[in-house]
Amino acid sequence: MNYRNLTPEEISLLKQQGNRAEDWNQVLVSDPFDPCCIYATFFGGHVYLGALKEGTLQDGDLVLPEGIANSMLRNCCIGDHCAVHNVKMLSGYGIGNRCLLFNIDEMTANSEGDFVWMEPMNENGGRRILPFNGMTIGDAYMWARFRGQSKFVERLETLTRQELKTPEGGYTHVGDCCVIKNSKCLHNVAVNSSADDRSRIEECIMLSDGVVGYGCKLEYGIIAQRFLLGEHVHLEYGLRLNDSVVGDNSTLARCEVGCSIIFPAHEQHHNNSFLIAALVMGQSNVAAGGTLGSNHNSRTADNEISAGRGFWPGLCVSLKHSSRFASYCLLSKADYPSELNITLPFALVNNNAAKNRLEVMPAYWWMYNMYAMDRNSRKFAARDKRHYKAQHVEFDNLAPDTAEEIIIARDLLHLWTEESYREGRTEIEAHGMEKGKRKTVILKAGEGYKAYYDMLVFYAMKTLDPDGNGPLPDSCLGDSQRVTRWVNIGGQLIAEQDMQQLIADIENGTLDSWKAIHNRFDSLWEAYPEAKRRHAYQVLCHLSQKQHLDKEEWNRYQADYQRIKQFIADQKVLTRKKDDTNEFRHATYWNDAEMHAVLD
Repeated sequence: MNYRNLTPEEISLLKQQGNRAEDWNQVLVSDPFDPCCIYATFFGGHVYLGALKEGTLQDGDLVLPEGIANSMLRNCCIGDHCAVHNVKMLSGYGIGNRCLLFNIDEMTANSEGDFVWMEPMNENGGRRILPFNGMTIGDAYMWARFRGQSKFVERLETLTRQELKTPEGGYTHVGDCCVIKNSKCLHNVAVNSSADDRSRIEECIMLSDGVVGYGCKLEYGIIAQRFLLGEHVHLEYGLRLNDSVVGDNSTLARCEVGCSIIFPAHEQHHNNSFLIAALVMGQSNVAAGGTLGSNHNSRTADNEISAGRGFWPGLCVSLKHSSRFASYCLLSKADYPSELNITLPFALVNNNAAKNRLEVMPAYWWMYNMYAMDRNSRKFAARDKRHYKAQHVEFDNLAPDTAEEIIIARDLLHLWTEESYREGRTEIEAHGMEKGKRKTVILKAGEGYKAYYDMLVFYAMKTLDPDGNGPLPDSCLGDSQRVTRWVNIGGQLIAEQDMQQLIADIENGTLDSWKAIHNRFDSLWEAYPEAKRRHAYQVLCHLSQKQHLDKEEWNRYQADYQRIKQFIADQKVLTRKKDDTNEFRHATYWNDAEMHAVLD
């Protein structure tokens, strides 16, 4: 952009309109420039003003004239055709084009090189990271997770400090078409915004040392310190957030979240929930009254909670550090007295206080809540309104990561069933799921084992042959060994060996910038569909205990697939019908016509 000095006539007109400056020679403007658009404003240090002319900007019922009024600007740059009104202090920021800033007490940035560390996943700071504008959820998790590789961690810090020195990587940027109004303090906050993905900050109390992704909305009394937000994150209604990473398409409200990394598509918007020192891998929901990480079971605050994707603790669930959960665990309402390590995915977990035992039902979602399982798999993708999609996300609940968890779960169920049979027990007991001497009982183990088989077949056939009538896949898909370990990097699934190679390439300098790292993530995402097909084929080979499938086995899996698809269709109707036929649900309506008018 071309800037010029003010003319003597423009300076004179600006003074007549109540404007002052420490040095008018340090106020530079870009044409077209109409000085009539500026009044009652103080300029300090170097100030750059974009194009200004007669016009208006609108946000709902608020219509403001283009220009600057009743404000104090110091060492900042304002883009073209902005409205900056009643901003008591704006310092150190670059403001994009067509932004609306209104009724802000303070909006300031740190001096160059003064950046603040974030401490996610662990309250003692052992996983600290240095966020930058452009960091993805996967970047943050990768840095926080692989702490045992010191050279890798050092290289990430070096690359990040290089990034922070660039205008794009720092915290002093507000993107185009952003709306910030009626807020107290914004300190050292980068706000990404564009005409397609507008961000909005309204009636916030305090935001400091953070990055706001494209299309985010921060509203109504929130306090956030040391944070990183993905795209289309919604924070509202008195939320308190610190030292946390929040993934794309997530909503946090009326709750407290600290020292956590949350992957995309997380919902936590009910009163009194509490999430501390946790890793939650997305597509998750925390109900009201949840106290997740309420107690540390060590002499210092160094414990953690780790939950796979689809984590769903019910009303008033209380958990202790340190606990770990497989994917798609549903926790019934309870105060869980000890640490947990739930290794069965898609399970219902229950604290049976009357019998003083822990109960786990494998494959609960598949057997009893198919409507929700199917809906969740579709809704997250359907609700993804991101334009930029810097973070790649696998939304399907049956994918390589969960398939491998199911394979392990089947082995565990087989082992525990044999042990119980040998010892003459009528109940199947599990080991290692809860700290302490209480027993853990597996409910409906046989049904769960069979359901896990159907889930594996459905995943594999849906990936290889969605219609269920295709030819036998090329046997070369089974030539390599099955990838049994997958890493969820912010929502993107990566084979462990590819993750190890990425780490090695960062350590040896092959990947010498965050841009290069992101390009590697992009290339791995492009290769993911084929890697998923290969894995799906090898899952069927595992079930058949062969390296390659023959025509007879393929026909059998196709028949199983048709049966399973019909089962899913029937169960979706039946599980939804439970709501429609619930007499208590009908009791709140005057008649069926009213109920259908409200619900249909």
